[in-house]
Amino acid sequence: MNLWEWAVILGCGAASVPAGLRWLRIAQREHYLPPAVSRFSVRWWAAGYPNLALAAAAIIAAAAEWWWSGAALVAVAIEGHGPLGLGMRGVTSPLVWTNRLFRVAATTAVLMAAVLAWSAAAGRAGLAAAALVAMPAIVDVALAINLPLERALSNKWVTEAAGRIKRVAPRVVAITGSYGKTSTKLYLAHLLEGRVRVVASPASFNNRLGLARAINERLSPGTEVFIAEMGTYGPGEIAEMCTWIPPEVAVITAIGPVHLERMRTEERILAAKKEILAGDAAAVLGIDHPGLSQLAESESRAGRRVIRCSGAGRRCAVEVDPGSGTVKVEGRPVGEVDLRIHHPLNVAAAVGAVLALGLDPVEVAPRLGTLPSPDHRLATVVNERGITVMDDTFNANPEGARAALGRLVEHSPSGGKRVVVTPGLVEMGPRRRLENRALGEAAAEAGTHLLVVGRTNRRALLEGARGGEARVLVLDNRLQAVRWARANLERGDTILYENDLPDHYP
Repeated sequence: MNLWEWAVILGCGAASVPAGLRWLRIAQREHYLPPAVSRFSVRWWAAGYPNLALAAAAIIAAAAEWWWSGAALVAVAIEGHGPLGLGMRGVTSPLVWTNRLFRVAATTAVLMAAVLAWSAAAGRAGLAAAALVAMPAIVDVALAINLPLERALSNKWVTEAAGRIKRVAPRVVAITGSYGKTSTKLYLAHLLEGRVRVVASPASFNNRLGLARAINERLSPGTEVFIAEMGTYGPGEIAEMCTWIPPEVAVITAIGPVHLERMRTEERILAAKKEILAGDAAAVLGIDHPGLSQLAESESRAGRRVIRCSGAGRRCAVEVDPGSGTVKVEGRPVGEVDLRIHHPLNVAAAVGAVLALGLDPVEVAPRLGTLPSPDHRLATVVNERGITVMDDTFNANPEGARAALGRLVEHSPSGGKRVVVTPGLVEMGPRRRLENRALGEAAAEAGTHLLVVGRTNRRALLEGARGGEARVLVLDNRLQAVRWARANLERGDTILYENDLPDHYP
């Protein structure tokens, strides 16, 4: 090899460090699931003409190395610093050096070192350049290699949690759904407090390891009810969790176009969610979705106890009137909830779970008026400047976004600015553009100003907003939106932060 080829190989090794850190951060944020890094790399390199041009230049330079010695140094420079906008450390989604990340990083380093050694032995610097361009794929390979090891390492925590569940023997309520899981869990825990000793899984600890940790750290002798929020990214995950957290009551709140990027269709989402109906668990189902309504019919015919719930005015076991907030059980009013704060279907599902546990909903009804407001889910405050701030940053589904825009209009029917800040919705799969066009259109109708944040859904949001009367601004990140709000809003104005994407998204 000549001097240029050695320079390329050494340059590839050096550039793989910052490049690897960028893609490892995405791996961590996406729960170490391959091929998420490769998918995000496409999203980043396609985010704007500068990144597209740089990506094309890097690929061409890496390929040209086979004929033109030293050409790949261009790829080294690009891959060491790009894509533009994706930082190594992160601000809203910082890189955290856990033991698992160390293992993934070490595996990635070994794979890259092997390619560099092969490149040197073959006298082909182009191999090293191609590997650098394909760094996201190498990280994905490292994730795939480590998956069996990570599962084996986690088995002891799951075994410990399964043993604790058996010893404490609480009644288990398992909750899943495309959305509404966390709110329903909080509502149910609140309704049960004072009647029974209840423990709920914290925050969004809703996967295998999160629930194992919640059980090991929080479940103590004397606990009567354990509420387990269960999420899934694919078939089999909820079924496996139900083998060691067997539910007595299984709740499915709603099915919607969330996680379509991974599951592709709502039918597959429903199939994965209904795994929660393990054994002879009583089923609490939100029948406002036709798939869940059909599931309620089939499970009822099969002999399972089914409690139907609705937040859309359908007559069933538990219903919450979407206009008045009146909660009815078997047609009898038992209380009311504030629909400016709480979603009716989630309240209905929580009351349905109370009913499934054999408790009298009338006895817990006084607590309906004091239901907690979930953090970052349409939480509304008036700040010291008299500006109303509506925080809906943890909402990432179309139905919730429409409800939030409706609340924005209701809160400020006349006078004052109505500002919508949004990066759009993600994990919509093939419906992402359609859903974000609809969101842009609705936001431009509801607000006087629409602030589109980031590049992920910018084009679709702008297409949707084109016919509206709202003033539309394009900003790079949420921090710029906050600065704009501080400079332009005054007493009587209202701002809605609808969804928030961490900075591993473009």
